[in-house]
Amino acid sequence: MKTYISILRGINVSGQKLIKMDALRQMYSDLGFKNIHSYIQSGNIIFQAQKIKHEYLEKKITEKIVADFGFNVPVIVMEFDYLSMVLKNNPFVVERTEDITKLYVTFLSHEPVQANIDKINIGQFLPDEFILKGKTIYLFCPNGYGKTKLTNSFFENKFKVVATTRNWNTINELYKISEKVSIY
Repeated sequence: MKTYISILRGINVSGQKLIKMDALRQMYSDLGFKNIHSYIQSGNIIFQAQKIKHEYLEKKITEKIVADFGFNVPVIVMEFDYLSMVLKNNPFVVERTEDITKLYVTFLSHEPVQANIDKINIGQFLPDEFILKGKTIYLFCPNGYGKTKLTNSFFENKFKVVATTRNWNTINELYKISEKVSIY
């Protein structure tokens, strides 16, 4: 069994796309997944399944959410090893030791093409900064995520990908839970 982390975008935000975590965990169980754990109410699910491509899991989970809850939710799935790499390679922690309460990670559905990356003038968003590494964006928002222009919608529009963001504390908690699940 392989440990996966799925991150759902836009559920339980401002009374929109409401899904209770018990119902979501049950849905994952109905899909045949094992050792299912959720973290907070925003759609962070850790689970185990046979090794399979994450794109297939994303499609399967998305389709089941539509069938069970009646709305479409973007889903990004990653393996535990990928989350571990994200945690260990944050340049704002490793190289600069920034305030971790101002750090965020945006996960992308796939790597953006270079032509779309080149269209962004990184300096125009200061004091907010981002560093793109593959299909992960590390964000430093000294005034908080609520005030940045570097949102999911921004990256989706510029990079033509699906994006979802979590704060650094959530990334650490997802790692801890995933590490325990991996032992099963």
